Amino acid sequence: MLLVVTYSRAARRTLRNACKTHEETVVRRFGRAALLADTEFGAFLALRLRAVHGSDVQIERTRPLNEFEAVPEPVREAADAYADRDHPSTPYAKFAVGTDHPDPESMKARDL
Repeated sequence: MLLVVTYSRAARRTLRNACKTHEETVVRRFGRAALLADTEFGAFLALRLRAVHGSDVQIERTRPLNEFEAVPEPVREAADAYADRDHPSTPYAKFAVGTDHPDPESMKARDL
């Protein structure tokens, strides 16, 4: 997919109009950003926006996250356990102390 982010009012307006006109190419809209289909036409729309608005438009290519390939099992297990914690107000750093779950600082230091 192509992530298109706009940084000016005029660029947002053009993005909104392009998304309304070409709904079949839009995967999802987020106000000042949109995910476009990873097709030549999606790229055309994104590049046209940047041609008109220059640096007010950022384009990134994205791909879905396959959590079972990219994320280590301890991190997945920690996320599930933290979601099911007894006290919703407990921060993760405190929750992880004294468990086998990875601490937040070590996770911040490792790339996927």
